[in-house]
Amino acid sequence: MLNRKIEAELKITADEYPVITIIGPRQSGKTTLARKFFQNHAYVNLENPELRSLALDDPKTFMRRYPAPVILDEIQNVPELLSWIQVIVDEHPDLLGGYILTGSHQLQLREAITQSLAGRTVE
Repeated sequence: MLNRKIEAELKITADEYPVITIIGPRQSGKTTLARKFFQNHAYVNLENPELRSLALDDPKTFMRRYPAPVILDEIQNVPELLSWIQVIVDEHPDLLGGYILTGSHQLQLREAITQSLAGRTVE
């Protein structure tokens, strides 16, 4: 497995921000990087129709079932979760590196993250 230069930056940001967002093109290694670097985090793939449906239909239950520390992979499928993450992070400001979000590079996703998680995440 490759060691990426960004891993040093991930270590620093995980100690400074509650949310880390890894955005890039499909098949560029976002998930592999997140799972390698954040091995102690639970992993949720929002491509899974059952998990995506739960997140969309009952986000409160979803967030209780998958508390931080967690990797939410393919967050662009359920951008509504960003508001829930914002509330949790605001209530628990000491939750550094608690949420790792991965997603394909999309303008709407970037705008949603900027709006909901301003000052709470680093890309």
